[in-house]
Amino acid sequence: MDLKNKVALVTGGGTGIGRATCIALAKRGASVAVNYSRSKADADETVEWIINEGGSAIAIRADVSQDSEVREMVHTIVRQFGTIDLLVNNASITRHIPLDDLDAATEDVWDELYAVNVKGMFYCARAVAPWMKKNKQGAIVNVGSIAGLSGSGSSLPYAVSKAAVHGLTKSLARALAPEIRVSSVAPGAVATRWWAGKEEQMEKLPVICCFSELQHLMILPSLSARFWSKNQ
Repeated sequence: MDLKNKVALVTGGGTGIGRATCIALAKRGASVAVNYSRSKADADETVEWIINEGGSAIAIRADVSQDSEVREMVHTIVRQFGTIDLLVNNASITRHIPLDDLDAATEDVWDELYAVNVKGMFYCARAVAPWMKKNKQGAIVNVGSIAGLSGSGSSLPYAVSKAAVHGLTKSLARALAPEIRVSSVAPGAVATRWWAGKEEQMEKLPVICCFSELQHLMILPSLSARFWSKNQ
């Protein structure tokens, strides 16, 4: 099953998990919008790789915690590609704080992580939903975390924000059915730049993932032949 003539938006698509997802989707024929906030060079590099391999991709900047920027990003993608069929809500941030250091989990930390990790995913889902409903089909994949299930991770606010992502996924699935399928994945720790210099801490976490595993996890919800049966 391929994704030829489908358009995918991957937030935080320039690095790490996002980059691996962009490449996996492009290999299956999707046109990919690689979103970034600060990592322009990485996003451009991801786009260049996809184009050099014969794929179609653009890099597009937006801070997902800002609703106005998200809406403008979606409009730009639609102007370029005509629609959006798949959203991978990958953009997330963290703070590395010992779990038992409650005083370090300040209001600013909570607000920053929730703005990107939870509200940002909602803003993106809300912005793409009208186009998917117009097409009478679409898929949204929210990147959660094992931290949201185990309660342990890079910090307490991060773990709680990812638990909220899992809850958001369930609510969006009900709100957007039947045209749009919403699902989430909960990967373990991955050796990305997040964990640079903190490998010993990462090894203590309950589940460790590799990129090859994640590529399959991210795109499986978009590859159901039954789901994409229309307009094929």
